[in-house]
Amino acid sequence: MPKALINKGNLFILVLFFGLLTALPVQGGTSDQTSSSDSHEQAPVDQQGLDIGEVILGHVVDHYSWHIATIGSTHISIPLPVMLYSKERGFFFFWSSHFDHGHSSYKGFKIAEEGPNKGSIVELNNQGRVMEERPLDFSITKNVAAIFFSILLMLYLFIHIAHMYRERGSREPKGIQSLLEPVILFIRDDVAKKSIGEEDYEKFTPFLLTMFFFILINNLLGLVPIFPAGANVTGNISVTMALALFTFIVTLVSGKREYWQEIFNPPAVPWWLKIPIPLVPVIEFVGIFIKPFVLMVRLFANISAGHIVILGFLSLIFIFGNMNVYAGYGISILSVLFTVFLTFLEILVAFIQAYVFTILSAIYFGMALGKE
Repeated sequence: MPKALINKGNLFILVLFFGLLTALPVQGGTSDQTSSSDSHEQAPVDQQGLDIGEVILGHVVDHYSWHIATIGSTHISIPLPVMLYSKERGFFFFWSSHFDHGHSSYKGFKIAEEGPNKGSIVELNNQGRVMEERPLDFSITKNVAAIFFSILLMLYLFIHIAHMYRERGSREPKGIQSLLEPVILFIRDDVAKKSIGEEDYEKFTPFLLTMFFFILINNLLGLVPIFPAGANVTGNISVTMALALFTFIVTLVSGKREYWQEIFNPPAVPWWLKIPIPLVPVIEFVGIFIKPFVLMVRLFANISAGHIVILGFLSLIFIFGNMNVYAGYGISILSVLFTVFLTFLEILVAFIQAYVFTILSAIYFGMALGKE
């Protein structure tokens, strides 16, 4: 029974894991955010037609507020707290609604509409010009708020399951317990135990379970376009970088003597591949960094691509509708059918990507412990 996996110590690991995750730069100032804040809230149709690229990017990238709906010319969104530190003026705390969806400045700050910092908060000088050095940005953005929501959801689920185990003991699982127990046992027995080994798998299982359910829950929530879901958390490269960084750190800390020997002096490799030019050791050393990099890019690319393709099919309705009303109605049938099909496909991808990230992390841990 997996009840030993859900205790106070493991809940502390979960909270610590996500506390560190949310401390990393996931907000609007990260390099992968290239559109202005809440650009999807602005009218996408002009005299030349629909700007599909701007609309899609507006839904994929992070924002300083959480857009709910647009009714006519009224944008309904939830403002989020903006926390900035200016080297010249100190700390500032206010709500993102003061930016008026990126159209206004407030207290000498604004959301850049162009340039390398487009979509990020920049500071203005006395003449109203953008300063070269950006303020330190600790704002709670849409993705950060979504991460906090997924944390609360995971804590609720696993505390509830742990409580049910304490009450029911060894009796058959019930409710949400019966739904998640096979998944927990699968990660423990078929991922952690087989990849890491009978002796060491238990200390890594809480981490792997946390990783798997965090990725899976956020993958699924990203497919639901209704608040508090709909944020593209695992399609943000800052988040996937943080997840891969945790795997990288755990692998290095867990590495035993045999692991480092296989990297810098592999015994099965001929000496002429190690001396005078350490060709194989250099390749193995670079591989230490390539593995988490691949984890980061794989998850980011697969989730982002799914969102972009779905939005692309939906956009076909407006593209053909601008050309001809009847063409818009005609293509809408195919567009909706393809969107439904891709949504079901994305549900499958959500499970696969969570599994792949978790099992590769487990394999890396097993390699660090000297497992074959």
